[in-house]
Amino acid sequence: MELLGFLCYFCIMKSKIIIGSRGSELALWQANYVKDLLAQINITTEIKIIKTQGDKIQDLSFDKLEGKGFFTKEIEDALLNNEIDVAVHSHKDLPTDSPTGLIIAAVSKREDPSELLLINKDAVDEKQKFNLKQNAIVGTSSARRKSQLLAYRDDVTLKDLRGNVPTRIQKLREKQYDAILIANAGVSRLEIDLSDFYAERISPKEFMSAPAQGVLALQIREDDKELFNTLQKINEKEVAETIYIERKILNLFDGGCQLPLGVYCTKEEDEEGAMLFKVRVAKADNANTLPKYFYFETKRYEGFAERIVEKIKSSKGSSVFISRDFKKNDFFKNCLDANGYQVFAQSLIEIKQIPIKKNVKADWIFFTSKNAVKYFFEQSQHLEVSTMKIGAVGKATAEEIRKYNRRADFIGDSDNTIFTGKKFSAAVGSKLVLFPQAKASMKTIQFQLKKEQIIDLIVYETIKKNKDVVVADVMVFTSPSNVDAFFEANKINEKQNVVAMGDATANALKKYGIKPHKMPATFDDLGLVQAVCSI
Repeated sequence: MELLGFLCYFCIMKSKIIIGSRGSELALWQANYVKDLLAQINITTEIKIIKTQGDKIQDLSFDKLEGKGFFTKEIEDALLNNEIDVAVHSHKDLPTDSPTGLIIAAVSKREDPSELLLINKDAVDEKQKFNLKQNAIVGTSSARRKSQLLAYRDDVTLKDLRGNVPTRIQKLREKQYDAILIANAGVSRLEIDLSDFYAERISPKEFMSAPAQGVLALQIREDDKELFNTLQKINEKEVAETIYIERKILNLFDGGCQLPLGVYCTKEEDEEGAMLFKVRVAKADNANTLPKYFYFETKRYEGFAERIVEKIKSSKGSSVFISRDFKKNDFFKNCLDANGYQVFAQSLIEIKQIPIKKNVKADWIFFTSKNAVKYFFEQSQHLEVSTMKIGAVGKATAEEIRKYNRRADFIGDSDNTIFTGKKFSAAVGSKLVLFPQAKASMKTIQFQLKKEQIIDLIVYETIKKNKDVVVADVMVFTSPSNVDAFFEANKINEKQNVVAMGDATANALKKYGIKPHKMPATFDDLGLVQAVCSI
């Protein structure tokens, strides 16, 4: 009877799970989110608040705090001491090596892992990258965010920013900063009113997030098998798979929150229906240096993180030729120069504007290149374009559109123009679409629409310059016209690596017996930097 009484008492104790959490508004939201999930499977819980080192020290930036796990250690100690049963963490705050006796039993769904640039409205400039005015003061204490922001905007002044999410936003409201850079997930979860700011969401494919950003980790004692089995009912297995790769990369670099490392992994279907793991990495030496950017994909999950880290560690600067001229604040050149590459740039073509001789009317305008944007808008004053919606093949083209005080209503997000064309076709339905383009241009997007929907408008043509070029280790070709111009006077040898900007450029290379070693993941300078660094 005494044994039966003990067992009943034990069952009563285990029927209520104690959740350990930090006391911030966001941490309590996370703990209550898990509490609600467990309630759905008839598990009763209560929340116990625990203060961590990161909560107590508010006057230092993250990179000046000692050691790892300054938002988690005290909670883990409480778990080991049986004061709580499950710890709920923001997964990105957890060290990658769990203390002996503890395991991650389950993870949550992933909130949008994007970065959010919140800008005071008097600091907005829509013609600048991220819509942020020149020489702005930006608040962040993350080494990862600092290094990546400097890569895009070396004019900004970075100023440390601490405190929980509402505190940070209040500091922006008080004009201590022109803008602050924070995780979108926290703001979204707290449903904070941002109406007095301009909010620029930056995709993790462009600005790589912290490993496991947007995911909650449920940590328990390793020997608590019963609770482990219970938590499998709310475990998001596919999220666990992708963030395992992200955190394994962090682990292999022996890094914590203060390491300037961004990693973003997705699992996507390819053209043949096979599942691909796609990983984007931004890795800098410190907060004040520009990152190297990498892109990798594989169908084979096992050992992928190890292969990525081995490639990154062995990556070294080489000579690079790109078939276009340098631009002002050239992202491609700046990132590669900062990481020991020697970059040569030379366009092998000249571009000639072709006058628009008649008015054209359509429901949409679709731009397949920055040149199409430039040569259309420079002579569109007499055209009735103000009511037309605008489509762009990719982010770089969309940014060019902003220079003419317009915004794209559709932006392609794939390196495959056929996929982009299909998505655009679904978006416009049977509407009429105008395509400003080059003479003899490829028409991959148009082929996804019906013929009666399409109005082709030639606004420029390319003329070959036939120049000798620098022989470099990596040859980057940005258009089919540049390929043709190059091979009229030059050759590629077997020691050179070749990068092609898109399928049309790759097809042009194949005419000369050259198969590109790398294709960029996106049609912009970031995609090209990723391709060069990943060779």
